[in-house]
Amino acid sequence: MNTTTKYAATALAAALGVTVLAGCGDDGSAGSGESEGPGSKTVTLVSHDSFNVSDKVLKAFTKETGYKVEILKSGDAGAALNQEILTKGSPRGDVFFGVDNTLLSRALDNGLFTAYEAKGLDTVAADTQTDEKRRVTPVDTGDICVNYDKKYFADKKLAPPKTFDDLLKPAYKNLLVTENAAGSSPGLGFLLGTIAAQGEDGYEAYWKKLKANGVKVVDGWEQAYNEEFSGSAGGKKANADRPLVVSYASSPPVEVLYADPQPKEAPTGVATGTCFRQTEYAGLLTGAKNEAGGKALLDFMISKTFQEDMPLNMFVNPVVKDATLPELFTKFGEKIDTPPTVAPEKITANREQWIQSWQSLVLK
Repeated sequence: MNTTTKYAATALAAALGVTVLAGCGDDGSAGSGESEGPGSKTVTLVSHDSFNVSDKVLKAFTKETGYKVEILKSGDAGAALNQEILTKGSPRGDVFFGVDNTLLSRALDNGLFTAYEAKGLDTVAADTQTDEKRRVTPVDTGDICVNYDKKYFADKKLAPPKTFDDLLKPAYKNLLVTENAAGSSPGLGFLLGTIAAQGEDGYEAYWKKLKANGVKVVDGWEQAYNEEFSGSAGGKKANADRPLVVSYASSPPVEVLYADPQPKEAPTGVATGTCFRQTEYAGLLTGAKNEAGGKALLDFMISKTFQEDMPLNMFVNPVVKDATLPELFTKFGEKIDTPPTVAPEKITANREQWIQSWQSLVLK
């Protein structure tokens, strides 16, 4: 199963012809991933490929603590986590970032992290602090939601859907494209959203109805958003005819950010009643060579300096309660106050069974 990189907004930026630079050390070069021991002034962060932070923020961390950050990117979130499980006890770095609530229990059950209560944790939203033992620190949240093509619905004089139940209505037949839950992070998130909304006893009946209403399933986000979705500005195919797509609540601001010229209104919208919240965490790796540096980095990742840098670099939301969102997010994005979610331990216990059930219902 591919629990993909953080959020496909980075891929959207690439599709729109924009290069999103990865955050590196002071000299702008990615690190080797080798820490030199307890006295080292280098701290190594292991992450998935979508980790991105401004150079000025990394320099601020170095100025504040004396530690230089080296970043070791390791594929998507699932692949990166697998590598750490294989090397547990002798990790490749000091801190791991990017395990989310769909994989958290697996990481904890494998003993990957050493407990540490980061300084400033009291400023972090309580509902993101799911591990009472403090083995991981919440860093960001993102919402997987159905996006819609505003022009299509305006032209058809049809109100866009708002909820999961709306997607079953005849008016939206053959309009939705989603990703394969067995191999795509947004696809899995959308499946988990339906389970959270419909219940474990009701999601199968829901998907039978959704299939009957013409939902289309493709392999991944790139294909769904840039080839099938009629509202995408980047990489859109001439025959893209699906005005509803499973994407992210942050996708409309990204459409605006990378448009030239920038529109006064986002061309896409978010069906706010179709969301599933992902939370990403960072943790001090068990056996880290530079524990002191790792702890300092975890403290910094929940500082306002780091948190306010994330939205326009990783297209996610801060977890620190008083962090300020950029105007692009507040003006063009949707604030999802209480999206459904599923407890990490429940996901771990049922994930494979849910995916197999979904496959038998939808793909056969």
